[in-house]
Parts: sequence; C-alpha cells; structure tokens
Amino acid sequence: MGLVEEWEDRGRLLEVGGRRVFVLDVPADVERREPLLLLHGFPSSSFDWRHVIDALARDRRVVTFDFLGFGLSEKPADIRYSLFDQAGVAGEVAHSLGIDRAAVVSHDMGDSIAAELYARSIEGTLSFEVTRRVLTNGSIYIQMAQLSPGQQMLLAMNDEALPVEIAPTEETFSASIASIFGETPADPEELHAQWELLARHDGQTILPRTIRYIEERRIHEDRWISALRDHPSPISLAWGDRDPIAVYAMAERFVSERPGTPLVRLEGVGHFPMIEAPGAVFDAIEQALS
Repeated sequence: MGLVEEWEDRGRLLEVGGRRVFVLDVPADVERREPLLLLHGFPSSSFDWRHVIDALARDRRVVTFDFLGFGLSEKPADIRYSLFDQAGVAGEVAHSLGIDRAAVVSHDMGDSIAAELYARSIEGTLSFEVTRRVLTNGSIYIQMAQLSPGQQMLLAMNDEALPVEIAPTEETFSASIASIFGETPADPEELHAQWELLARHDGQTILPRTIRYIEERRIHEDRWISALRDHPSPISLAWGDRDPIAVYAMAERFVSERPGTPLVRLEGVGHFPMIEAPGAVFDAIEQALS
C-alpha cells in the first residue's frame, strides 16, 4: 500500500456545507490537554503533517483535514475559492467534531485561514475558543512574499479551471515543490505522493482557482495582520530560514511588531518544515503549547 492510500485509510470524509471534506481525527493516547487543530498550506494537504501528528497525539486529540479543493477533499471546478469560505470549513469541522476549544498550528495558506479564524474569535463569532497558536512558514506579510515563477504564472491566468491537457504535469509540479525545500532535498517518494494528492479528482486543473487566496491576502491584509498580532492567546513561530517564498524576515518582522513572541529558527530548512525537519518542528510545537 502506498503512502497516500495509507493516509486515506486513516481518515474519513465528512460532509461540510454540502461538500465532502477529508478529516483525520487522532485520539490522544492519554488526554491531558485541549485538542490541536493542524491547518495545511497551498498546494498541498493535511498529508504534510503526517510525520508529527502521532507524536503530538500522545497527550491531546489532534485533528487535521484537507481544505476544499485540496488533497482528498472534494474539488469543485465551478466555484470561486476564498479564504473566508475555507475558514468556514475549519469552523464547521471543529463544530462537527464537538471541539469547543483548541490550539491551532498552521502553515503557508493555513496561516491566512488561521488569521481569519482569529479575526472571528476577536469578533465573538467563532464556534470554538482558540487557546494557543503556532505559525510556520507562510506569507504573514504578503508584500514581502517572494512568489515563485509557478505561482506568478497561475495568478496571471484567468480564475477558471484548465483543461487537463494544459494543466501542470507531475514533472513540472514536482520540480516546483522541490525548489522550495531547504538543505535537505525533497524525497522522490514524497514528491510523487504530493502529486497523487494534488491530481486526485483532477485537482491540478483548478490551481488557477485555488491560488486566488493570494489576491485576497492583498485586499484584506490589515484585517488578518491585526488578527494574528492582536488575538489575546499566546503565539509562537517556528520558521525555516531557507524558505525562498515566505522569507525569514517575515518572522523577524512579526516578532518586532509583537515583542516577546517566541521564534524558533529552523536552520537550513525551507518551506516545508514539518516534512524537512519534523523532529525540530515537534519540539517547537510542544514547547509552544506546553
């Protein structure tokens, strides 16, 4: 059985707003702490967290899921993808699973979705209490992001699904993902699994749609930066310093704007710290949430 099949067997499809969302709900070995919600980034999926999820579940329930349009979740081609809607998916998943308080760890696009959750929390409209927060490599400040050529190409396209014949291929996708790893090269098996998850239900054809979150980040920057900075729960950062997109200077700027914020520098690590350095990421999360 391949990596993707093993991962799929661990989770289930949950109906959220009339759409099927893949959810993995790992019970604690011994439950001593509040649940933990793990949010993934673009263009990957909850599969990114597989190296740390079981270790994190030793003393707390851990939930992760694929956002609509990603991984093993449903991938409608005829909708506009929005961070606001994805935050709604996160809230409904938590509600459906009976979670009324949780710590949140996010990555990449997940940082932006988390920011909307925190904005709703501040407004009193979020269905669960956010207790602690950890940010990993993501475009906290979108104007500082060094978008890859592939991202720029997708953003230059119309917001519509592509014919399969001209959509990205496994070769082009794998090269793009490999280029944002740090000193530890991407494993070919990892890249193939990532492609399998992207290509499920022809997800590669909707990349020009799912990437529109970057445009939303530019429009709603003030709302989401304020929520990340001003939410009252403790926040920590764990950041790969070789990320060519979400550059390390973003993490340093955030600490300067919220003095006292713990920042773990992951030396030699690129855009996917939970894949490249899972031990260090686990340690950083444990320290932040303890």
